[in-house]
Amino acid sequence: MIFSNILLIDDDEDDQEIFQSAVQQISTSVQYKYLNSAREALQKLSSGEVSPEVIFLDLNMPLMSGQEFLGQIKQNELLSTIPVIIFSTSSDPTTKELTKHLGAHDFITKPSDFDQLVDLLKPLIR
Repeated sequence: MIFSNILLIDDDEDDQEIFQSAVQQISTSVQYKYLNSAREALQKLSSGEVSPEVIFLDLNMPLMSGQEFLGQIKQNELLSTIPVIIFSTSSDPTTKELTKHLGAHDFITKPSDFDQLVDLLKPLIR
């Protein structure tokens, strides 16, 4: 699957900027939006204010974790078909398995290198 309308849910501003730079390097026509909070994202998705083709989701966030968000979005009939790709610093196999069980489309461990991030995102973005 290749996407052109992306939502990143991540509370880390540095990660937001790096992700956006990588997306823009791959394609200038991609629609990119980010939200700092899983709660806010759930509200905006439910209201239709935001309607991405794919969600990149950090797991470690305050108030509502990425896992909680994933569980809730996959129980929502209108939102459950949106692919969710976990985008986390975690590389724990148990965490990966749990998120897949909750309905994650894929799991990407945040690379420490910008070029690696671009390479990871290239097959997913047009």
